[in-house]
Amino acid sequence: MTGEHILIVDDEPAIQSTLRGVLEDEGYRVTAVGTGDDAVALLPDENPDLVFLDIWMPGRDGLETLAEIKKTRPEAIVVMISGHGTIETAVKATRLGAYDFIEKPLSLEKVVLVLRNAVADRRKDARIRTLRERVEQEDELIGESPAVQELRRQIELAAPTQGRVLITGENGTGKELVARLIHARSLRRDELFVEMNCAAIPEELIESELFGHVKGAFTGASESKAGRFLLADGGTLFLDEIADMSLRTQAKVLRVLQEQAFEPVGGATVRVDVRVIAATNKDLAKEIEAGRFREDLYFRLNVVPLRVPPLRERIQDIALLGRHFAAVFSRQYGRPVTVTPGAIQALEPHSWPGNIRELRNLIERLIILTPGEAIAADHVVAALRGASQTRGTVDVDGDHASLREGREAFEKAFILKKLREAGGNVLRAAELLGLERSHLYRKMRAYGIRTGEGTGPGE
Repeated sequence: MTGEHILIVDDEPAIQSTLRGVLEDEGYRVTAVGTGDDAVALLPDENPDLVFLDIWMPGRDGLETLAEIKKTRPEAIVVMISGHGTIETAVKATRLGAYDFIEKPLSLEKVVLVLRNAVADRRKDARIRTLRERVEQEDELIGESPAVQELRRQIELAAPTQGRVLITGENGTGKELVARLIHARSLRRDELFVEMNCAAIPEELIESELFGHVKGAFTGASESKAGRFLLADGGTLFLDEIADMSLRTQAKVLRVLQEQAFEPVGGATVRVDVRVIAATNKDLAKEIEAGRFREDLYFRLNVVPLRVPPLRERIQDIALLGRHFAAVFSRQYGRPVTVTPGAIQALEPHSWPGNIRELRNLIERLIILTPGEAIAADHVVAALRGASQTRGTVDVDGDHASLREGREAFEKAFILKKLREAGGNVLRAAELLGLERSHLYRKMRAYGIRTGEGTGPGE
């Protein structure tokens, strides 16, 4: 037995019977009731770990029942089921705390998959709750340099307003942290903070991700899906790497900013109230001049401009940051390791091309690998030398203090090499790489490689 208790709330006996059979076969303890009132009455004596809850029931409907369940048992995971689902209903359920939304007729394979994912997430939540206070302590702008004090002042001024914010800064400087701080100090702090990395989503999917789609809108759209704009209704939407968005998508985002309305793919117009915060590591003036970014969208986004300084402009903060990260990772790995004054002095002359992310990754590595209970200057020097040699090997810009980042840098360099060998022909480069052309296009977009890049004589 798994130990989890599953509650089924559905007025159809056939659904109750089918779900009970599947769930008991999976080893779960199951209780089934036919109305929302019965489910609410059962809560004081039972403690279901997961609830399958029908939306359309006589008397107290599913959304009302969901609200009462989350009020009484906020830790319970609730999966909504319905034969008449809409995007609006799914969003309401999500905002009330629903974990997922399954449409009838039920696919038993999907029920089992959702159940297993939900149980795994519930078990993770128990660990996450114990770490939440520590994580929240990290969600602060560390530093006392003039540049950070000025940024902190600008955040406090901008946060309570409804103005859109454009955050600029190099990779690894903490642009997402700034966006979260703005939301946390805004009038929307009790609503959702929804984020999307525009560079990480393939072009053919980005409109569905932003605006959602209705069931049957295109091949593969087996269920309706709420986009990020709708999920963020009433709250904040953070669009990271905004300069990596195509001109076509930029035009649609511009319209939402102008009208606070949009059409899901295949659907009717939806009105929203969303505060947009955007971020980029690119020079948007140059992107506009090159025709890659819309000037009218820039002016819509750039109501409140914030620049996050690179670490080389706030060297005096390295000591605070280094000791902060050391404390965080010492707790995380159960190793009481301190950073000596000599180690801090060894950190300060480095150019930090990877900014705070590079410093954080370096401290984590030192906490894991340093013998004893103190990080000394020679440990820092050796670690920085190793990082420098790794960067030279893959011939990239240096922001690669973790294995993942180093691997991505090598992959980007290798793709550029094969594009040069193919004379810029993407189909031929895909063959050389052993990839489908669509897969290569997705990787090129993720790494900011444009068609034809790497084919010039200077490459």
